[in-house]
Amino acid sequence: MRLRQALVLVAASALPIAVLTAPASAAPVLAAPDIPVANVQAHLTALQNIATANGGNRAHGRPGYKASIDYVKGKLDAVGYQTQLHTFTYNGTTGYNLIADWPGGDPNNVLMAGGHLDSVSVGPGINDNGSGSAGLLEVALTVAKQNLQPQKHLRFGWWGAEELGLIGSTRYVNSLTAAQRAVIKGYVNFDMTGSPNPGYFVYSSSGQPAGSTTIENALKAGFQAKGVPTELTSVGGRSDHAAFARANIPTGGTFSGAEGIKTSAQAQKWGGTAGLAYDRCYHRSCDTTSNISATSLDRHTDVMAHALWSLSGAPARTATLDCVRCPL
Repeated sequence: MRLRQALVLVAASALPIAVLTAPASAAPVLAAPDIPVANVQAHLTALQNIATANGGNRAHGRPGYKASIDYVKGKLDAVGYQTQLHTFTYNGTTGYNLIADWPGGDPNNVLMAGGHLDSVSVGPGINDNGSGSAGLLEVALTVAKQNLQPQKHLRFGWWGAEELGLIGSTRYVNSLTAAQRAVIKGYVNFDMTGSPNPGYFVYSSSGQPAGSTTIENALKAGFQAKGVPTELTSVGGRSDHAAFARANIPTGGTFSGAEGIKTSAQAQKWGGTAGLAYDRCYHRSCDTTSNISATSLDRHTDVMAHALWSLSGAPARTATLDCVRCPL
């Protein structure tokens, strides 16, 4: 996540407006599965090992970033995703976004989820943003494992050079035609989900494109189902949802906190320590696998799955339709 807000979100009326609506209530929706946090942690260990082997970071233009992209792409290619590397140049070096489409669903009704994969240059970036990236990867792998066939088309994105100014996501959105932007009906962002002194924040839909309230409500419902109270937060231009919001695409996301200080009231309802930062290793070399709350990582990743399953209209299956080799 970027340190300062650098972009002002302006919804240009000349752009086509993509409006996200919840799936029809008449069609039963498949409940999202529990995402094993151990699997997410295994991805974080892999990202840590990549950073350790490549100068201690996974920053734009450094070998650790390309190795991180290759790791995620390899996992997705192996289970049937249609992946592509979207390249761009920034500061004289090649940057990479990874776009992964799950086959099927309405191509004119796309639900997208993403997070940045790069770290700052001083550390491995395991919470910022290995956590969101690893959670997204495991949710995407679960989609494949369940052979999910949602009404909407599912697309995932891992962004480069976010730490340098939301470069990768902005370049991706700007590369799309007006028609290609119009079919993306919602974008959900996950940037920092495992903070060691965590908060449970949901991006506020206030001031965001029409349809963002649907995403906000889905994320809040996911936390509510786990008995976790939430607070709304205005992330502004600090993460990659900003590029989509500027294109009038509904946005939302979750966030476990960065350099902000946890209040006494928050510590009372969420646990943790009042008066300390949500992430004391934010943008520091100590942002390693030791800088992760497994509880926060687990909860945010499960809510990630809840939102994607519910917003995509994943149909509930019957025993008859789901049976390939039924016992006699």
